[in-house]
This record gives sequence, structure tokens and C-alpha cells, in this order.
Amino acid sequence: MRIEGGKVAVEMPRSSSRKGRRRKKEAGAPPPAVQRLFETCREVFFGCAAGVVPSPEDVGQLKAVLDDMKPADVGLAQTLPYFLKDNAKGAPPVAYLHLYECDKFSIGIFCLPPSAVIPLHNHPGMTVFSKILFGSMHIKSYDWVDVPQNSVETETTSHSCEIPPKVKLAKLKKNSVFSAPCETSVLYPMAGGNLHCFTAITSCAVLDVLGPPYSDAEGRHCTYYKDFPYSSFSVDKISMAGEEGEHAWLEEIDKPDDFVVVGAKYFGPKIVVQ
Repeated sequence: MRIEGGKVAVEMPRSSSRKGRRRKKEAGAPPPAVQRLFETCREVFFGCAAGVVPSPEDVGQLKAVLDDMKPADVGLAQTLPYFLKDNAKGAPPVAYLHLYECDKFSIGIFCLPPSAVIPLHNHPGMTVFSKILFGSMHIKSYDWVDVPQNSVETETTSHSCEIPPKVKLAKLKKNSVFSAPCETSVLYPMAGGNLHCFTAITSCAVLDVLGPPYSDAEGRHCTYYKDFPYSSFSVDKISMAGEEGEHAWLEEIDKPDDFVVVGAKYFGPKIVVQ
């Protein structure tokens, strides 16, 4: 054993090293989990485009791969600096680790310190898989409800006025705390909670697969929203069961100033593209 550049280096006989590599090759060692994830994504999203949902079999296949993934599979530990909450005022920043992106899908990890928030936002034309690798977070999600715009009036003032054009009705899909280990969440272009918000209860990491990814050039913009109780507005000639608590009004807003995402280096196993 010798020291090189302050690091401990262990010397092994060359013949043993070659034999070890040969035994590993002969044994057919499985690829790293992140490589299996990449290859599965490439198969599942090969023939898909915006708004095209993979088959139930393909969705199940990709979900199964993600369900089995652990923090160590992507080189994560809760002691890493981007999971630590500092004492600065305001919402803590969210770190994003980029693993892979092409025109068919993207793979990345959001790292949230305690109390960090990813605001309510949409996923236009996308099928999205979200796997909580560790930690606990509150997830709130909605799907759009089609309501004729001319059938809506406000009840928030004593006189009638037109509803803002960027306010639409949505149905609540999730409003609960989820903790690892738990199943991968899947949302679809028109169902499953396409619009969602994450609030970190503890430090947590979320592995995200988007198919296809956001693309301003192709009209898949990330839009942010603010939700209002269903009682804020009335719907004329529209009958819904269990409106209050099950529906809400979403207003399109600019990206919140206090929502900061910083790019961070991914140190896990590399994805090999062949």
C-alpha cells in the first residue's frame, strides 16, 4: 500500500486483476440499476410522442424498474450538502441532478432539503414517473376539468364580474404525505394528477422520468399555477358531485420568485449510451 496525492492506493498483482476481470465477465454481471433504467426508458418511449401514452405493459415494466431503485443506485446519501437546510430566510433552493435527456425522454433527480417546495406546475403531453428515493413529502395534484368558460361567474364580491381568462377548474387527485419506500407515482397527459406540487417534510430525493421532456420549441412549456377553493367561484348549469374539497380553481401565474433550482453534479454510476 502506498500514498498517491493524499489518497490510499492498494496495489494488486496484475495477473490477479486480469483474472478478476475475466471471472466478472464470464459471470455476466448485471448492469447497474441506472443503466437498466435508461435501457427500459429507451424501449418504452421509442415509439411515443407528446400526448402518446405507452402501453399498460410498458408502463408496468418501467414502474417495476423504478420501484426497485435505491438511493445508492444513483450515488445519493442524505448527508450530501444539497439536502441540508441552511438558516437563510425564504424557501431553500432545490438541486437538480441531470442524468440523461433526448427528444423522447429525460431522467433526473430533484434533491429537496426540509421545507423546500416545487410549486404547482403542469406536464403538457407527458407521461411522468416519480420515485421517492428517500424522505417524506406532501404531494398535491390535480387534473383539468372541462367547463365552458361562459358558464363561470365569481362569488367573491357582491357584484358579478368575469372570471380571469387564466383560471380553470381542476379535480383534486392527491393531497397526502408520501414516505419512502413507496411505489412509483405515474401521471398521464390527461389523468393521474398531471399538475402537481411537492413540499418536503424531511430532506428527500425524487427520481423523475419524463416522456417526452419539456420543450419550448415544441410547445411543451412548464406553467405554474395557484389554487383557490372551489367555493371561490360558481358554475352555472354545471352539476358536480362533491365539489368542495374535491375541486379547485387553478390560476396560471409566473414562475414564483422564491422557487430556485440549481444544477448539481451527479456522482452516481454513469449511463452508457450505445
